[in-house]
Amino acid sequence: MTEFFSEDDVVTTVPRLTRSQLVRFVEVDLVRPTRIDGQPLYRHIDIARLELLCDLSEDFDLDDTVLGILISLIDQLHAARRDSVVMARAIETLPTDLRSRISAALSQG
Repeated sequence: MTEFFSEDDVVTTVPRLTRSQLVRFVEVDLVRPTRIDGQPLYRHIDIARLELLCDLSEDFDLDDTVLGILISLIDQLHAARRDSVVMARAIETLPTDLRSRISAALSQG
């Protein structure tokens, strides 16, 4: 499986995406391609983000400012979920009595 995609690959892979949209999304910092030898290269996560950006901008007619706010909130949710998973894994390694006390404390809100 290819790790990086060129601009041409991305525009071909994301049917709703035009080259001008891709350039604009990069210019307004909604997508940050990796640069190798001065060329922008995109990862699978960038393609997923671009698909979401196309959906949001076209289906809901959102401008770049609103897209930036919304994407920032989505990024924060993803980070919070990742932190939650890490925390849950760490708690699972603790002794049973300590896990029970943590669970009780969380239940109290």
